[in-house]
Amino acid sequence: MSASGIFARIVALIGAVAIFFRHRGDGSQEQAFGSAPKIPAAKPQGIPTLKMPTARGWTAGQTPIAAAGLQVNAFAAGLKHPRWIHVLPNGDVLTAEALSVPGGIKSAFDYAMFSTMKRAAATGDSPNRITLLRDSDGDGVAEIRDVFLDGLNQPFGMTLLGDTFYVGNTDGVMAFPYANGDIRIGATGRKLVDLKPGGHWTRSLLASPDGRKLYIGVGSLSNIGDHGMAAEEGRAAIHELDLESGTSRIFASGLRNPVGMAWEPTTGALWTVVNERDGLGDETPPDYLTSVRDGGFYGWPFCYWDRIVDDRVPQDPTMVAKAITPDFALGGHTASLGLCWLPAGTLPGFPDGMVIGQHGSWNRSKLSGYKVVFVPFANGRPSGPARDILTGFLSPDERASYGRPVGVTVGPDGSLLVADDVGDVIWRVTGEPGNR
Repeated sequence: MSASGIFARIVALIGAVAIFFRHRGDGSQEQAFGSAPKIPAAKPQGIPTLKMPTARGWTAGQTPIAAAGLQVNAFAAGLKHPRWIHVLPNGDVLTAEALSVPGGIKSAFDYAMFSTMKRAAATGDSPNRITLLRDSDGDGVAEIRDVFLDGLNQPFGMTLLGDTFYVGNTDGVMAFPYANGDIRIGATGRKLVDLKPGGHWTRSLLASPDGRKLYIGVGSLSNIGDHGMAAEEGRAAIHELDLESGTSRIFASGLRNPVGMAWEPTTGALWTVVNERDGLGDETPPDYLTSVRDGGFYGWPFCYWDRIVDDRVPQDPTMVAKAITPDFALGGHTASLGLCWLPAGTLPGFPDGMVIGQHGSWNRSKLSGYKVVFVPFANGRPSGPARDILTGFLSPDERASYGRPVGVTVGPDGSLLVADDVGDVIWRVTGEPGNR
């Protein structure tokens, strides 16, 4: 029998075991949300639950479901796996189009996970480009579309400072010259800092308010340091890059996969959303939203939440003792990726707070995420329960996903823009007519 045939038979066995875990999972457990979440005791799984809906995409005229008082329309459709969004000062909207690239398959479980991700259109040939979208007539739909920058390496984070455009490739941060109104960048970029590719491959970027530094989100290579901590050096962290000196350092660590980042304007604190580890149960541990302290350590891989030790990991009591408890739980395996600050009144009925794009789970018995949520803030802190902004990305029977939200940002017209990588759409959320 061929190697692929052997793998297929093993995958079938793994699938059967995964279904067993799915039916004995804690899917009825209340989701771990908020500042004091109820986190079930860990139930280590030899083979973690694998459950992923098949990517279906949206039919003509179909959209996500907007919360009461809101409406949603497609700002741009027909893209290829749009992951992240950046708005230029002239109002042009950029979206990074990229995919996870197959590789690093070292076991039957890796193969099974890859097969699961492939069915959900989460892996494949990466477009490796940034597309520019321009709504010249102000009708809420981009009628101009052009390739802004291509030949990249799994681009994700983007920011513009002065006449320099920065891109977070999976293997490093690049800088390109930019002039206001450019439809396309043709110049060769220069690499500012090297980053280790692979594993959690996204590299989000956030400029400091004074424009002198860049913050870079770098996820772990593995679930819990499976290949040893030497392989994780420089990962599971937020880096700070000084643009004047070109030097970089670890700003905060122990963050398994920090993706979206945003500034909270009252306190000036940096906030991020983090995807936590797998294989301990449907709600254990929850993904989270947290402020990030300079020099702070947030537990990965040794412990999670309030210094709860992960017995699967060789322990370091010193590291556990210094772990900071996150601020706000976002539910187990919600894959909370997108993050932006939403000023009060941007959407009718919504105060100051953070918007979060929850890409959705693939590894729990009852799927979670697959929506865009809002966490209200007061005095620089989360101040109430999360509220839905967009839902309806998942079919009621959980067998298909029409889309999966990722990046979120405030658009040039004050709308909320949402990147949907399975639906290949940028959605635009506004108040209903008469409620703006």
